[in-house]
Amino acid sequence: MADAGRQEIWVEKYRPDSLDDIVGHENVVSRLESYVAEDDLPNLLFAGPAGTGKTTAATAIAKELYGDDWEENFLELNASDERGIDVVRDRIKNFARTSFGGYDYRVIFLDEADALTSDAQSALRRTMEQFSNNVRFILSCNYSSQIIDPIQSRCAVFRFAGIGDDAVAGRVREVAEAEGVDYTEAGVDALVYAADGDMRRAINALQAAAATGEAVTEETVYAITSTARPEEIETMVTEAIDGEFVAARATLDDLLTERGLAGGDIIDQLHRSVWEFDLAEQQAVRLMDRIGEADYRIAEGANEQVQLEALLASVALEAE
Repeated sequence: MADAGRQEIWVEKYRPDSLDDIVGHENVVSRLESYVAEDDLPNLLFAGPAGTGKTTAATAIAKELYGDDWEENFLELNASDERGIDVVRDRIKNFARTSFGGYDYRVIFLDEADALTSDAQSALRRTMEQFSNNVRFILSCNYSSQIIDPIQSRCAVFRFAGIGDDAVAGRVREVAEAEGVDYTEAGVDALVYAADGDMRRAINALQAAAATGEAVTEETVYAITSTARPEEIETMVTEAIDGEFVAARATLDDLLTERGLAGGDIIDQLHRSVWEFDLAEQQAVRLMDRIGEADYRIAEGANEQVQLEALLASVALEAE
């Protein structure tokens, strides 16, 4: 296995430099490429889950607009790190007022914009209006509903869905082969499952698994990503549906206590897998209802293990 690049972060090393290299979002990319080709970039709002290419698309736009000068004409701020009104009023305005080096406008990328307070978003709206002639804003968020309407109305909104399994698997293989990493197809499938549409997570997991110096296998991936195998989740649910609460609880205890998985991650896997189980429709509906209730309670601060055991107990009781 090759040692070259082993100390580099592969997510950054293999981040696409151009819009054309972005996979999984062909419709979004084609629209963005038309803006760049016409040099007519509006304010943009990228919405979608983590690891789906929002930051990559923003930097690719800057690189295509400005070439080698892109770093001087592109300001990236992370709202979750520097949230508050001062970021909007000071750093954005200072950047917007500096020289432009012959370009008509500069680009400000505000990542995790939904972490900005309402006051900060209102200030951002006024700043967007103030510098509309010489600055274009690209906002990134997980939930567009957290962005105030006056900002949304000033942006072209693009929704980045989770990246498809085939696209994730293809990029994982490309990176593995470029780095000289041995892998099994089962290992690739496990990376795709653990990533759940998050390309960044898939490549980070690949690098972590490759760091062991051995081939990237299914076992290695599930251990490194602290992910339960799909069949383990299915076994636990099937045991509960069959009324075997003690057996289902033992499986859950192994995942939480022995393997160290987070309760929230198990909830996520349950939610993803419900319709893949061989369940009658009514069973699936009831299970989904219980999952939603447990997820809410955990989010509100309830004990994860207690809530998951209660979920299994509720399902088991219905079998009687």
